[in-house]
Amino acid sequence: MSTRREFLQASGALAFCFALPACSGDEESAKSGHTLLGNRLQINADGSVDLMLGKVEFGQGIGTTLAQLAAEELDLDFSRVRLSYVDTDSSPNEFYTFSSISVQQAGPPTRKAAAQARAHLLQLAADRLGVAAESLTVADGQVLANGAQTAIDYWSLIGDEHATLELVEDVTLKPVDDYSVIGKSVLRIDIPGKVFGEPSFLQDLRLPDMVHARVVRPSAERAVLEGFNATVAEAMPGVLKVVRDGSFVAVIAEREEQARNAAKALGEKLEWRVPGDLPDSEALYDWLRNVDSRTEPVAEKTGNVDRGAVKTVSATYQRPYQAHASISPSAAVARFADGQLTVWSHAQGMYPLRAGIAKVLGLDIADVRCVHREASGCYGHNGADDAACDAAALAVKFPGRHVRVQWERADEMTWEPYGSAMHIEVSAGIDDAGQIRSWDYDLWSCPHTSRPRDEVQAENMIYARQREGALPLPPIQSIPQPNGGADRNGVPLYTFDRVNVRKHLATDVPMRVSALRGLGAYANVFAIESFMDELADIANEDPFSFRLRHLQDERAIALLEELERVSDWKNRPAPGTGGGWGLGFARFKNRSAWVGVVMRVTVKDGDIQLRWAKAVCDAGLIINPDGVRAQIEGGIVQSSSWTLKEQVRFSNEQKQSVDWNSYPILRFDEIPDIDVTLMDRNDQASMGVGEAAQGPTAAAIANAVFHATGKRLRRLPLVGNERS
Repeated sequence: MSTRREFLQASGALAFCFALPACSGDEESAKSGHTLLGNRLQINADGSVDLMLGKVEFGQGIGTTLAQLAAEELDLDFSRVRLSYVDTDSSPNEFYTFSSISVQQAGPPTRKAAAQARAHLLQLAADRLGVAAESLTVADGQVLANGAQTAIDYWSLIGDEHATLELVEDVTLKPVDDYSVIGKSVLRIDIPGKVFGEPSFLQDLRLPDMVHARVVRPSAERAVLEGFNATVAEAMPGVLKVVRDGSFVAVIAEREEQARNAAKALGEKLEWRVPGDLPDSEALYDWLRNVDSRTEPVAEKTGNVDRGAVKTVSATYQRPYQAHASISPSAAVARFADGQLTVWSHAQGMYPLRAGIAKVLGLDIADVRCVHREASGCYGHNGADDAACDAAALAVKFPGRHVRVQWERADEMTWEPYGSAMHIEVSAGIDDAGQIRSWDYDLWSCPHTSRPRDEVQAENMIYARQREGALPLPPIQSIPQPNGGADRNGVPLYTFDRVNVRKHLATDVPMRVSALRGLGAYANVFAIESFMDELADIANEDPFSFRLRHLQDERAIALLEELERVSDWKNRPAPGTGGGWGLGFARFKNRSAWVGVVMRVTVKDGDIQLRWAKAVCDAGLIINPDGVRAQIEGGIVQSSSWTLKEQVRFSNEQKQSVDWNSYPILRFDEIPDIDVTLMDRNDQASMGVGEAAQGPTAAAIANAVFHATGKRLRRLPLVGNERS
């Protein structure tokens, strides 16, 4: 199998390489102290442009956005740009695709590569024409002199030559006023194949001599295999091998249904010792409040507050464990031959996955290649990395064939890492003028990251924990501010005289937990914005004006004023009529996009129905307006599902949420009408929006329910967990 780099070297093209700035190992930034050289952009003699992505596409549209940046700086029609997805053999190493920072991280090098390519080609054209490069312009690759088309275009300049240039930092970028592609809504590159049923997802991937595998798992993470009998499974049709490695058990067969049937038969013959240490759902928050934990200060502001002059108000908010609940269960394909391992995966970081698999399997990292293929999005750390490690381990034990691992629905629901439950206690001192003077905030949570980050935390993958000679679990990780994990958005954006925020991070967690879209921001914004409404009610003040009075951020103020206008807030009905309007607002991580949401609901006999949502977003310079609106709309839909329905239930020995009946999600007929307004901030830097709407949506729903009924719901999900 030839590599992409070998293919490029055999074709006429102009390729750009760059040294990627470091990417860090938390859920946020770049990894310090480590750089790799990788291809970014290739201009082909056939009139096309290949953009090599370092960020993975999983439905968020990042490939289309980056392609717009490249087309803009190259002065090309957008349709010429093709996407090459992440492959550790040749792609830039941009670590993980997470935390709504893909545009910030991948956008600048993409623009610089395209701008440098344009400048280089124009200089070649200028040399050929005997004119100054500054006198030339470009229209869709055609070189113009004094506005007139010449006989020169990009493709004739390239010819049959293959050249490689190294990206330089000092590149002149196109000014905002000259944009013709950036700021326009273009059709997503990845959508047509999905709409017309073309093979688009990893689950569609079929490779030569492929065999199929199923992993057999116990009911809880810390269970140990004590009884093993493979006789029945080994005798079943098509079975090629039954694998036992410690408490890791799998079946490999010629056909998928054969592997599935044999795995079921094998599972009935296994005996597990189950520790029974999972928290009971009915006592979840008492468990979380009292489990072993470490307390870490998050934010502190000291100020003079006369406690006799304020009224203290307190409330408790709670969020359950929630699943990514990806529509397609995780899968992977791997092949091990001649000492080389190749893995096809839909995980969100191919380079970290490669390093993690190499560590777990004891391979040289140079002998491992990871190739990204899209699956249905998950926005966080679901089972993709684990399925990839499953496939890699089985390929090493069954070399020479492509080994495909497909998880079942119950595997996905019970073995993916969950978004952590959270328990939040908040108190505020409010004076007679309705001004919040003091703010005390304590949150209890499990960690919000356990991704395999290169060689760090690779031990968290299931195979590493179940295999013979299981790798010891790494220490609990805490993501510091300003990004935060459990405490993401735990520091209020509002201005108070005195602030004290603390997190209590559980250190003994008997179930898998990791990053779910937004990390702790969803619960923290739900709590803060619900509490702000409670305090506004005590102050007998409108929720908008109460928030505006406590804000100093000019862009936040402008956004709330716009949201008040577009939602027609001043004409909302009187409270207690069964129909309610609620407000929620935040700036994601207090340093990314601002989003405000007004939700209209009706409540009858405890049934909460979402009618419409009005949202306003300030994301700086917007590259693809439809793409941003889609992200905000999707965030509102997912958050509505979390807020009204989703929670993982446990008994002491097993998870009870195993399918769509036991873990229901929002149905199509329950989705509200959504209208998104984008602030005009083309003079500001672009910011990610993928995780910005979830917290405001949850608070807007809860506040709308209070406006409709006078009942304050503080425990998520709001339906079935009513608590005033």
